[in-house]
Amino acid sequence: MGSFQIALIGLASFCIITALLIIGVFKQRKRRGRAEDALKASEQRYLRALAGSTDGLWDWDIRSNTVFYSDRFREILGYTPEDFPGAIDFFRSRLHPEDADPVWAAVQSHLQQRVPFKMEYRLKTKSGEYLWFLARAQAIWETEGNAVRMSGWIQDITENKQNELNLKAALSEIDGLKTKLEAERAYLQDEIKFEYNHENIIGRSDGLKYVLYKVEQIAASDTTVLILGETGTGKELVARAIHGLSTRKDRALVKINCATLPSNLIESELFGHEKGAFTGAHVKQLGRFEVADGTTLFLDELGELPFELQPKLLRVIQDGEFERLGSSRTIKADVRIIAATNRNLEDEVRKGRFREDLWYRLNIFPITVPPLRERKEDIPLLVDFFVHKISRRLGKSIESIPTAVMNELQNYHWPGNIRELENVLERAVINSSGPKLRLADELEKPHRDLTPARKTLDEVEREHIIRVLDMTHRKVSGKDGAAEILGLDRSTLRARMRKLGIRQP
Repeated sequence: MGSFQIALIGLASFCIITALLIIGVFKQRKRRGRAEDALKASEQRYLRALAGSTDGLWDWDIRSNTVFYSDRFREILGYTPEDFPGAIDFFRSRLHPEDADPVWAAVQSHLQQRVPFKMEYRLKTKSGEYLWFLARAQAIWETEGNAVRMSGWIQDITENKQNELNLKAALSEIDGLKTKLEAERAYLQDEIKFEYNHENIIGRSDGLKYVLYKVEQIAASDTTVLILGETGTGKELVARAIHGLSTRKDRALVKINCATLPSNLIESELFGHEKGAFTGAHVKQLGRFEVADGTTLFLDELGELPFELQPKLLRVIQDGEFERLGSSRTIKADVRIIAATNRNLEDEVRKGRFREDLWYRLNIFPITVPPLRERKEDIPLLVDFFVHKISRRLGKSIESIPTAVMNELQNYHWPGNIRELENVLERAVINSSGPKLRLADELEKPHRDLTPARKTLDEVEREHIIRVLDMTHRKVSGKDGAAEILGLDRSTLRARMRKLGIRQP
């Protein structure tokens, strides 16, 4: 083949290749044009969808740094298109100061690391208030991985957020009240123990407060006190409280239970005896009145004292004098008397079983301890105290008392009062194998006739003042007057009488 032919073939090949290249370029341009047209059509449809949405929608063109905001977006915030320009910086300036940095950090994480964007933030309205919004957004990335746009929506959740914040505030308040109540309960126990200094007297009911008020009122004097109340109400604790606040507190309280001794031994226990005074009296023995010289003598269950011994007791209360059994020598003793009984001594006087003159001598300053059924609000405090005390003694750990158990304890009528409560709780602690208290006894339902109407502190005080006035034949001041018996200044007593509506006849 000649050189001419070879050159001709080369030229033809070049022309064919050039034509193919030109055709390829035209085809590529045509495809790109169709893609751009499709993209523009898609953007137009997208923008129309944004404009018609009921949520606040936005579309950020990152390349031109312009933002399209839907009419609803501006309407939610109270702006017109002129007030809210299509710039990302203006949007950022509307963010709450506490939300601005977290929102922008979340945007950057989405654009660079493709972390999903969903968060709650606050935007400032034209009126100056802040509304809460739930926001979602999604970016579009080009083939090289660069974000070209980011679109999203905001939904007004201000009402829900406010409800959520109110709920959190309410829960926080409840937690605060719970902590406060727990602290108050501990304070009340400490207050009773330290402010009043009445060891083991637990409670905050009006009836108990009045008892403690009377204790403090009479403690500093040497006046004889008569403590009244049902069995198991804690009369001895009241006596110890009076002694603990008295000027005789440095000496031990001396006590005797008149119900636990045979009648033939009570006289010896009270007044002592000489050697040979009776069969079995091999040595001289001092009686409780001699032992209690200079301190306080607590005569428990005084209503059980034999009638024949009552004159001798009356004499020692009046004159501070007595004789030992088997001796004629008179002994003087400086003894402060506190007596207690569960009997109605007025009835005993009417029945001839108790001397009327002794009754009047003892009833100078009566203090009535209310039964437990009238102190319902004290039961939780008492239960906590006894369960802790008993658990520690028995080596157990009772951490909680179920509400049902506490309700059952509060609804029971407690005929045996605090003593019965302590016994029931001891059996319950023994019966409980876990950290929760379980009752071992099935408590009876309360009897209607054992639940009298509860009285206020003023009502109790009013009744007591009237009782003392009746006893003194309405004599307010002067020797043996109501003011002296109550340990009050006469002007103070008259002021209390006016407040409580007590009128002189």
